[in-house]
Amino acid sequence: MQFVEANGARIPQVGLGTMTLKDDICVQAVKTALEMGYRHLDTAKFYENEKAVGEGLRASSVKREDVFVTTKIRHLDLKPDDFARALDEQLKALGLSQVDLLLIHWNNKDLPLKDSIAALCKAKKDGKTKHIGVANFTVAMLEEAGKLATEPLVCNQIEVHPFINQDKVIAASKKLGMAVVAYCPNVRGKASDITPLERIGRAHGKSWAQVALRYLVQQGMIPIPRTATPAHLKENIEIFDFELSAAEMAELKKLNAANMRVVSPAWAPVWDTP
Repeated sequence: MQFVEANGARIPQVGLGTMTLKDDICVQAVKTALEMGYRHLDTAKFYENEKAVGEGLRASSVKREDVFVTTKIRHLDLKPDDFARALDEQLKALGLSQVDLLLIHWNNKDLPLKDSIAALCKAKKDGKTKHIGVANFTVAMLEEAGKLATEPLVCNQIEVHPFINQDKVIAASKKLGMAVVAYCPNVRGKASDITPLERIGRAHGKSWAQVALRYLVQQGMIPIPRTATPAHLKENIEIFDFELSAAEMAELKKLNAANMRVVSPAWAPVWDTP
């Protein structure tokens, strides 16, 4: 496994996304992934599976200290008192005294960012998380958060795949020394034309999904694909034994023009334009 270092954190470069994975399916997916070599788990209160993620971690043969666990506080729990209560409940569900990374899942437009960032920083000072970061933050939100934070912000978790242009927010994240964690790295299979990825994959003896993940890894990003299928779990982690050429990377970069966004709930911010 390769790692990305950002503001003091050392993050395994491929993680298991767990959104929609529930109950025993989630437990088994986490256990299988860890025993295959994954060392990065991503969950959230909103996913309603933190208990299952914790059970999967304990069911595996991997030591807790060897696994990088991320969870997130939802936008409805960002008031300081709510934040602390929610975090305690989430740690209890996970069966952990501390996570490795705690994120603000989505900003709450009705609350001052200074309050939620202060609560996030306090969680680190209180020892309930080793590192802190944000998710779904725009350029303006990142710049404000960077000024407000009294603890290092180590990542911005955003939707990134070959079919969306996120250049501005990626650049803003890197300017602050933050890693970019990419969710929906395989577009959840919703891309209308994956012909270029399939063709490039055939040239390397890889699947189109592995090409999509490799595209992100070569840019220093951290994809967190979601699956419970053992064959796909294995495939998603086997992306460090080939390299895309400059021409192949450029061809995939052109796909950004589709600007296809898979995730944009009602509480999403006004996204940065390409």
